[in-house]
Amino acid sequence: MFDDLSLSHEEQQAAVERIQELMKQGISTAQAIKIIAQEIREEKSKDSSDEQS
Repeated sequence: MFDDLSLSHEEQQAAVERIQELMKQGISTAQAIKIIAQEIREEKSKDSSDEQS
């Protein structure tokens, strides 16, 4: 489900803050988590493909 992502404590804190900001804008908790999880997957995917180049 989570593609075995491992995040540092700082990355986890940043994700929580981003989720909370979306929730303040009226997005449900579940939707906010889904959005941020997708963003993190895309960032990690981009980072790993950049490292392979």
